[in-house]
Amino acid sequence: MKSAVETLNPTRVRLSIEVPFEELKDSLDAAYKKINQQVTVKGFRKGKIPARVIDQRFGRGAVLEEAVNDALPKFYTEAVNEAELNVLGQPEVDITELKDGETLNFTAEVDIRPAIEIPDYSGIEVEVDAVEVSDEDVEKSVEQLRDRFASTSPVERAAEDGDVVTIDLEAKVEGEVLEDGVASGVSYTIGSGELLDGIDEAVKGLEAGGEATFTSELKGGSAEGKEAEVTVKVTQVAARELPALDDEFAQLASEFDTLDELKADSRKRLENMKQYDQATQAQERVLEKLLELVEVPVPEKLLEDEVQTRKHNLEHHQLGQMGLDIEKYLEIQGKTVEEFDAETREQAVKGIKTQFVLDELVNKEKLNVNQEELTEHLMRRAASSGMSPDQFAQAVVEGGQVPMLVGEVARGKALAVVVEAATVKDTNGEIVDLEDDEDETPAAEEQAEKSAETEESTEA
Repeated sequence: MKSAVETLNPTRVRLSIEVPFEELKDSLDAAYKKINQQVTVKGFRKGKIPARVIDQRFGRGAVLEEAVNDALPKFYTEAVNEAELNVLGQPEVDITELKDGETLNFTAEVDIRPAIEIPDYSGIEVEVDAVEVSDEDVEKSVEQLRDRFASTSPVERAAEDGDVVTIDLEAKVEGEVLEDGVASGVSYTIGSGELLDGIDEAVKGLEAGGEATFTSELKGGSAEGKEAEVTVKVTQVAARELPALDDEFAQLASEFDTLDELKADSRKRLENMKQYDQATQAQERVLEKLLELVEVPVPEKLLEDEVQTRKHNLEHHQLGQMGLDIEKYLEIQGKTVEEFDAETREQAVKGIKTQFVLDELVNKEKLNVNQEELTEHLMRRAASSGMSPDQFAQAVVEGGQVPMLVGEVARGKALAVVVEAATVKDTNGEIVDLEDDEDETPAAEEQAEKSAETEESTEA
């Protein structure tokens, strides 16, 4: 076999491959054997039909077609390896010449990873939010905890904001009560916004036994999106009572003995959260700066595939789980189809560039992933997916996704290397030292995970 490579553009090549006919022998033998098992000829046992009879009865062309289809992937792969190409996706193959007994010539056009030159990134500088936790932040956190331990007790007065009311609902569309538009004994906190638009105004001021009617757009059910006349009847009004903020509350709501200890712990947790957010922000901004430094050609076909993958996942997975279609989603987001398409394309371009650049950094810095790092990453991914580590690991292995996870960890490490070399300052002008942040690598991996869908596309 002989092959030659023609560069069509920085991300696409054409392979011209010439195969002497004798190198097709194994595929020809396999073709005769396969046809032998599929056809019957009177006077011959199944599987024992001579090749000349198959040629006469079914045509030499059928055999050649079967043999060529069997041989093409092998010769294509040999040519790719010989040229040391890093191909993306499936090739477009064109058989240019097939002479029985002489030669097989074909071409294969395929996208390749572009050659990327990683420049000196040590001069990158970014600014991030300062880690500042105010007394008000701590008080708000404690109040949220206090709210979770609130109790309710029935009252004989009109309902007010914050009260918990027990209500019966009946929804009519065009004067007809909906089969799924009746509910009894529903518990609702006034002001929570968890039910229908307009219900807060309707129930406020009503005592137990009071009734009101209002108009609202239904958020679900058989008449979703339609205007309905809703009748609400209050059967009970209950006031929420917050526990006193004292040491007894601290003992009830936490492992601490005093309120001061609880507040100190709340402050520490808020600081940790803001430090994690700061690290994530640093990595996002460093990555943006890095991408600005590197010229990354993007294969057009890969980009189109990635755009379609993102749209498909949004429409058929994410929105489907929320009971939305793309039209309703765009309405909620306040975007036109054109704006959505442009945004999706921009995100796809960034995802592809991120993967290419970080993968090149992995090679340049000779970064490896050990078993412990992979296991830790798998545990985090399992937790975010809602699966147990064993279930997630089994799904990953069965789906052949282990290399993808390894890639995510490696890209996370590559990004962490760049962040470590960059100068990161907070809004107070202070240098931020991320080396001591235990969450740096996990946060970096989260940034790298955003190219996971892109990796699936490029490896397809």
